[in-house]
Amino acid sequence: MKKPFVLDIHTHTLASGHAFGTIREMAQAAAEKELVLLGVSEHAPGIPGTVEPIYYSTLHHVPRTLYGVHIIHGCEINVLNDGTLSLAQKYIDYLDYAIVGIHELCYQDAGKRKNTENVISCMKNEKVFFVAHPDDDSTPLDYEQLVKAAKKYHVALEVNNNTFRRKTRRKNCLENYRNMLMLCMEYRTPVIVSSDAHDPSSVGECSMAKDFIEQTGFDETLILNTDAERFCDFIKMERHMG
Repeated sequence: MKKPFVLDIHTHTLASGHAFGTIREMAQAAAEKELVLLGVSEHAPGIPGTVEPIYYSTLHHVPRTLYGVHIIHGCEINVLNDGTLSLAQKYIDYLDYAIVGIHELCYQDAGKRKNTENVISCMKNEKVFFVAHPDDDSTPLDYEQLVKAAKKYHVALEVNNNTFRRKTRRKNCLENYRNMLMLCMEYRTPVIVSSDAHDPSSVGECSMAKDFIEQTGFDETLILNTDAERFCDFIKMERHMG
């Protein structure tokens, strides 16, 4: 790719219950990777061991800059089988952004049509700007409907680096991503590339996802990771990143 990635917004700290770094350790790792922006997005209720919702109302205590890296606050919120989010709106309001996604720990496959409808329903929340790892045929999706809805509701679809690891349990992910990316080019729907880091060593590590995207011939102007100011504009956050 012509431009380097300067941000990573899908990461987890110790607070998520199954990750292994503090916010400061993640920020220091981001600085070492020459990132200018780090998003911390702990899991919402529904994932065992994660934070209590009150956590999100205390995020103002976290410095906005650590080790020269701008810190923004998100949450990876579960899509539920009734098409609602697993975090109450009064806590969502504290976030800079929300990522929504299906997780089998708190979702039962409802078939391609209903799964897609449930994700799209969650996209409509004004703080939802991203859909996490929409790649797994364990809970299949209608990609044309998903991409069109993402465009309509100002949401970017994620290419998740963890998908490309050998031990992933996700099904048919590569073909699903190829399909999704081609449709994103057709409808001019943006994407976000994420590490889904659960340890400081993985912050900013998106090399496998980047290689895959390059192989597909995807239009990199649709990728939000290369410009922090453009990213902040996308999430409607007024913050100078210079």
